[in-house]
Amino acid sequence: MTQTYPLDAAMQAYVEASQRFCPADGSLAARREAFLRACRACTPAAPDDWRIDDLHWQGLRLRCYRPDDIPPVGGWPTLLYIHGGGWDLGSLETHDWFAYALGRRLKVAIVAVDYRLAPEHGYPAPLEDCLDVWHGLRQGLVDPDLSTERLMVIGDSAGGTLAAGLCMALRRDGHPQPSAQVLIYPVLTAAQQLPSMQEHANAPMMTVTGLAKSLEGFLPNAQDRLDPCAMPLEAKDFSGLAPTFVAVAQIDPLRDHGVSYHDVLAADGVDTQLHIARGMVHSGLRAFGAPVVEAAWDSIALFVENKL
Repeated sequence: MTQTYPLDAAMQAYVEASQRFCPADGSLAARREAFLRACRACTPAAPDDWRIDDLHWQGLRLRCYRPDDIPPVGGWPTLLYIHGGGWDLGSLETHDWFAYALGRRLKVAIVAVDYRLAPEHGYPAPLEDCLDVWHGLRQGLVDPDLSTERLMVIGDSAGGTLAAGLCMALRRDGHPQPSAQVLIYPVLTAAQQLPSMQEHANAPMMTVTGLAKSLEGFLPNAQDRLDPCAMPLEAKDFSGLAPTFVAVAQIDPLRDHGVSYHDVLAADGVDTQLHIARGMVHSGLRAFGAPVVEAAWDSIALFVENKL
């Protein structure tokens, strides 16, 4: 029996529009091309008076979005942005929309990283790329106009996994934490027992079966699925991590990944906030104009503004 979900008109329209971008076949190349077209179809115009530069760091492509203005003393407060796409999809070209949404609300710099993708490059390669860029930002080597102190990490979906993993890896290695971490509908465990994994197993835009396939490419080694830097909910201790904002979609098998992470962080004394977007599906932050989506963006921006 096919399950139906109570989507409002705006979210239903987003789902239907997204489903029109079906890959020509099941190949990875076709899936990547379809994902690019779907993301571009949702991408609004860039904010006025913004400067966008493509950079290179340690062999990685970066894209830096910032106000076209004189930087403040100490440099622009900076977000390291790690894009979603199941670890095997996505690039700098797919996720301009994310930076644009924040750029309309905040006067900050956003540095997006084109990390290596699975299955060609499974864990830990994507995380290592993000860490390399993070350390470059901390050392002031990526761009002289970016702050080396007012630094935050933010990621959506698979990027949320890597953002949380970055904070775990920094703690493991004895490095300072970011000013904060923002995790948007992240994958945080490979386990299947959380209630939302059953309740919304076949939800629009994200299914448990699809998640399992993505995990196979990212974490082909079963032992890595217990590594807190890969799957942060597997940690035994969550103390000392950066202040955290977790945003989840109600109609998403990953909902309880984020809810559970918020709960364990709070239990271990971490400053954490949880935002549940009622009626939203996974990836729904691309549904610009829907009230629940704009409210989520506003909440994210307020947290960033307060922590940076």
